[in-house]
Amino acid sequence: MYAGKSIPWHGTMIAIACLTGTIAAAQDTKIMLRVADHFPATGHPTVEGATRYWMEQVTRQTDNQVQFQHYPAEQLGKAKDSLSLAQSGVADITAVLPSLVSDKMPLSTVAELPGAFSTSCAGVRAYSQLAKEGILAKEEFAPNGVRVLFSSMLSPYQLLTKKEFSSLKDFAGLKIRTAGGAKDLAAVRVKGVPIRMAAPEVYESLSRGTIDAIVWPLNGLATYGLQKLVRYSTADENFGNVVINYVISEARFNKLPDNVQQVMLAVGEDATRRACTRVDNQAVDTVESLKRAGITMVTLPSSERVELQSLMKTVGTEWAEGLDKRNKPGTQVLEAFDAALRKGR
Repeated sequence: MYAGKSIPWHGTMIAIACLTGTIAAAQDTKIMLRVADHFPATGHPTVEGATRYWMEQVTRQTDNQVQFQHYPAEQLGKAKDSLSLAQSGVADITAVLPSLVSDKMPLSTVAELPGAFSTSCAGVRAYSQLAKEGILAKEEFAPNGVRVLFSSMLSPYQLLTKKEFSSLKDFAGLKIRTAGGAKDLAAVRVKGVPIRMAAPEVYESLSRGTIDAIVWPLNGLATYGLQKLVRYSTADENFGNVVINYVISEARFNKLPDNVQQVMLAVGEDATRRACTRVDNQAVDTVESLKRAGITMVTLPSSERVELQSLMKTVGTEWAEGLDKRNKPGTQVLEAFDAALRKGR
């Protein structure tokens, strides 16, 4: 009713048609999202196994409603600034490594603890439960105003050196590049000196001798050309891992249409599974290719392997206790992650 008069039937139909057209127009509106990370445009296991797949599938499943501009290799900002890039809107979606923003996300480095699991899928499956709906979502991602779209983890990190080694004592005093977090503690356990450094800086540092060794996933060496600089690697050890979360700010996510939100999250689950499966399936081939490149895989004496595993187990306890002292639920998160790992076995 308007001014006491009835709206003619044909007027009502026009109004409905206009409303329907408005909804359809909203659905047809193209959405361009900027995705930023610090990985090379091609070759990186996460980019190849998850990032590109996720973007392609979201575009396809929204009938081209959503499209992406990918900015690799720190084009929009440094890796250490990835969280703030998403928060500020410089990028819509960024790759956040908790170890590089450990001042803001110390609890999320739980999945980077050495020795906790032996495959990428085991680790990322447990971690995702905590990051999307569990304690990490509540304690870290929500307070930082972002949500996880998909995650990936590489193969368990090995310790690789430029010079030959045959025993744990050979690691003493080495300047070892780490990605921060728990891997700093792992380097200290073998009496090395941890040097925290983003991946794009490593090649030059190894070349110049600024660092002597690296803690690195074997399937990520070739991406940065590092197989040309290291000659020896531990075999079948676990010096930790890295968690790679592609996140979007809650503010930006909430502005997206419901159908887009649902597709992004559903494809994110697929991308997470796809990436870890790819990493695990390629593990043997990766080792063989590195051997052909001239890298010697060194199996430590059995007694030292037991000693190393014992040393690595203490890292988790120290990590949790350190966070507890800062009034953060380190022990609670560690227990939740361990429970998720057991559930997934």
